[in-house]
Amino acid sequence: MKRVVITGFGAITPIGNTATEYLSGLQNGVSGAGAITQFDAEKFKTRFACEIKDFNPLDHFDRKEIRKMDRFTVVSMVSADEAIKMAGIDQTDNLNLERVGVIYASGIGGLTTLQADIIDFAKGSGVPRFNPFMIPKMICDITPGQISMKYGYRGINYSTVSACASSNHAIMNAYDYIRLGRNDIIVTGGAESTIVETAMGGFSSMKALSTRNDDPKTASRPFDGERDGFVLGEGAGTIVLESLEHAQKRGATIYGEIVGVAATADAYHITAPHPEGLGVIAVMNAALEEAGLNKEDVDYINVHGTSTPLGDIAEVKAIQAVFGDHAYDLNISSTKSMTGHLLGGAGAVEGIAGILAINHNFIPPTINHFVDDPELDAKLNFTFNEAQERKVDVVLSNTFGFGGHNASIIFKRFE
Repeated sequence: MKRVVITGFGAITPIGNTATEYLSGLQNGVSGAGAITQFDAEKFKTRFACEIKDFNPLDHFDRKEIRKMDRFTVVSMVSADEAIKMAGIDQTDNLNLERVGVIYASGIGGLTTLQADIIDFAKGSGVPRFNPFMIPKMICDITPGQISMKYGYRGINYSTVSACASSNHAIMNAYDYIRLGRNDIIVTGGAESTIVETAMGGFSSMKALSTRNDDPKTASRPFDGERDGFVLGEGAGTIVLESLEHAQKRGATIYGEIVGVAATADAYHITAPHPEGLGVIAVMNAALEEAGLNKEDVDYINVHGTSTPLGDIAEVKAIQAVFGDHAYDLNISSTKSMTGHLLGGAGAVEGIAGILAINHNFIPPTINHFVDDPELDAKLNFTFNEAQERKVDVVLSNTFGFGGHNASIIFKRFE
């Protein structure tokens, strides 16, 4: 099996529109939440979200290109461009393009486009005159297609869809293709941009969203005793994975390595986690086994940690079951406290947080902690409110999705 390393990454998030800005947001514990600007949310139970700030697609694409892409694809392409340039694979003269692929995720895809076209149809005369770009803008798999067309990559190309575990599954698949020798480089990650009436209304009806409209910046409160739901976010994260042999041959900078991945199912409920975290226990144990690591080797867990009452407790129970006494020595944090929940893009953006932690020796905080939850062990280090300096060699990143999907990835300092 080939070793798989990270040679580039890019991010566009509610707390920074580049990987560098994202790093600053993580280090300073910035909240990305605020009043919704993308539609009039006055009549909704939740009127805030974690939107991307100061972003103009026209800074990156011309109007003709933008008309052919949903917002989730636009942000994907921007983060991919950053990652590809960092990795130095935007210049393709010395690459075998048939061995450079793209596996890119979205949990929902072009919901903005789908909603707009249905509303336009409903308001019209009943004659079915839909936008000719509606289908290619809407489908989840259009992003890897767009990236491959822009750069000429002709290797493996598809999307993964598994709700909020989608981009972790994309990264895992990319890892497997490279270590099996089927591709040399794969651009991977995920994106979501669904801050529209349909998503806000749907998640609200499930009582999944925080309704802290009087104080949105502190609404995402993972592990806090008064948490009341997650905050919807948008953005994208892209990671360039490459075989070690190929990266070294072309003199690429290496930012880390993936050493273990795993995926399981809860087989329990369509939306609720297993109360004892059985699937989560299994997925973390399997990732550690594949990596050949002991539980004591893990320094930091970037948890799923959505700020929902049941989910946070189940994940912590699983961590304690897997790590035992070492659970008190490692750091735990939820970067969703800052970015909100990026759904299908969460795993990629949070994986980049782990890569940044390794390269800058710090633990991103879980902000917005005010009240201890009596059901959570107060001796655990949740990295509340402020980032902590720490040498970070191994990061475990968890994502879980509706349907009972669990996915864990282990990032390691490259040696």
